[in-house]
Amino acid sequence: MKPTVTAFANSPDQGRGLARDMQVRWALEEVCQPYDVRLVSFKEMKQPAHLALQPFGQIPTYEDGDLVLFESGAIVLHIAQTHDGLLPKDANARARAIAWMFDAHSTIEPPIVDLDIAEMLEDDKPWGKERLPLVEDRIRGRLKPLSVRLGDADWLDGDFSAGDLLMIGVLRRLAGSGILEEFPNLAAYVARGEARPAFQRAFEAQLTVFKAASGGR
Repeated sequence: MKPTVTAFANSPDQGRGLARDMQVRWALEEVCQPYDVRLVSFKEMKQPAHLALQPFGQIPTYEDGDLVLFESGAIVLHIAQTHDGLLPKDANARARAIAWMFDAHSTIEPPIVDLDIAEMLEDDKPWGKERLPLVEDRIRGRLKPLSVRLGDADWLDGDFSAGDLLMIGVLRRLAGSGILEEFPNLAAYVARGEARPAFQRAFEAQLTVFKAASGGR
């Protein structure tokens, strides 16, 4: 039986591959695991059937037999632990890759999400224009040590891993802000991730849903 992932029936990301199911799709594509997708509307996300899977009414969820998971990071970790290809065999390298997974969602992502909030929800507030540069500087404060750590390597720690997958997924949220381009090695790092065939398959699958919901545009 194939696992089932839930995704937006009509994603607010306008087909940019930023919705949280993207990272799960990408992980499944990397390990060559076929999967089904169940599309849910915003209304359905708040209904009892979906809340039983995701208590906060969000996506994605992951169902595989008796196992039900939510939170994209936890789902990607499960996929990486149960399939070859996303975590190193060496125990220490494996632990470091998992540490990068946590870093992506716990250290790098929060100020980037704050930027989304500042631009979309707080721009019209009296203090909005003053807060935005502060948020941008916090992002730079996270990206600078990440850039130094990556250096001229292709990936964060040896071969491509689930740590890179989540980190690139987070950094992609900066598209259009101009901030990522201030760190050329990080911009190139993201481009390498986006060039991976598994990413391309996952992106196209999510984009197809958006095109269908928007009448093919």
